[in-house]
Amino acid sequence: MAVSSDRCRSLKYPYVAVKLKVADPSGQVNTKSIEMTIPQFQNFYRQFKEIATVIETV
Repeated sequence: MAVSSDRCRSLKYPYVAVKLKVADPSGQVNTKSIEMTIPQFQNFYRQFKEIATVIETV
């Protein structure tokens, strides 16, 4: 994933805002919002890719 912005330079600490739809055990879907720094997002993305790989093998 790649992101760019001509306005990013003016931000002191750029961040990524993520909205997730998560189903609880009863099947009810809830929306969760998360804000992360760029390095946190990159780690989050790597972990999600690893999870997706494991799920595909099940």
